[in-house]
Amino acid sequence: MTLRVAFLGPHGTFCEQALRSLTPDVLGDALGDPEPSLHPWSSTTAALDAVRAGDADAACVPVENSVEGGVPATMDGLVEQPPLVIVREILLRVRFSVLVRPGTSVGDVRSVASHPHGEAQTRRWIAEHLPDAEVRLTSSTAAAAAQVAAGEVDAAVCAPVAAAHHGLVELASGVHDTGDAVTRFVLVRPPGAPGLPAPTGADRTSLAATTVNVPGALLAVLTEIAVRGVDLTRIESRPLRDRRGEYWFFLDGTGHVADAAMGEALAALRRRCTDVRFLGSYPRARLDDVADDDAPRGTGPGPGQTVKDYAEAAAWLEALRDGSGA
Repeated sequence: MTLRVAFLGPHGTFCEQALRSLTPDVLGDALGDPEPSLHPWSSTTAALDAVRAGDADAACVPVENSVEGGVPATMDGLVEQPPLVIVREILLRVRFSVLVRPGTSVGDVRSVASHPHGEAQTRRWIAEHLPDAEVRLTSSTAAAAAQVAAGEVDAAVCAPVAAAHHGLVELASGVHDTGDAVTRFVLVRPPGAPGLPAPTGADRTSLAATTVNVPGALLAVLTEIAVRGVDLTRIESRPLRDRRGEYWFFLDGTGHVADAAMGEALAALRRRCTDVRFLGSYPRARLDDVADDDAPRGTGPGPGQTVKDYAEAAAWLEALRDGSGA
């Protein structure tokens, strides 16, 4: 049966572009189907809800941007129930175009629409080149292009591919404030079959945790990770909706749940935290055939942090427990 993959739509979004950038063998390895059917949804939340409701088998959603940081709707959605796990991440260089209806000149633009992250990455460009234009925010960059085609706004800051979908033309291309931004997308599905991606030696584990609001609580959580030599590549917080003053801490670290160090760290957090959500272990993405910038740094594992160290320590403990060692 062909798997159904939801994505942040409509057609022509960077999310669809990211999903289509996966080669059939990579997609097949992640989902068990190299040619799934792709279905646009109106929002990130709707795409995740579709998976939970059984209306889709997986979803591709944006989780982080190199300029704006985490995507709140995705972060909030990942900690809802029932659980979803990340099985793949995708890095995409985001190159914006300004699309208009044929015959529109710069002087004709009185309104410009884009997704909040698109607007944030082109804010200075818009202020300089379209100073009299009213900026309107939309649920996706493709939705902004659709509004231009419908005559609701004059211009859209969006993916170039949206021009063909909506009969628009480029007023400007390569639009940005700080160079090409990179957006990280994740492919998520319910836990279970076909199981977690196997360790590759270059993996990332994502989790979310909450802890009691007392001095040093977060430091204790981070210490459990640091003493095991796990390299944190991201930490970000989001408020708990039903408990004022308490937060979800979203953590990404190098390594796989099958690794001894990461496994010990997760078990320690399970003991220390009020709640821990395992969000997946999956291969770290590469960009333009170069490992991503948050690959492990430094000279390698410290004393007591190698795979051999963990194996020997586990064997020593087992010997103590069964009486064969001292």
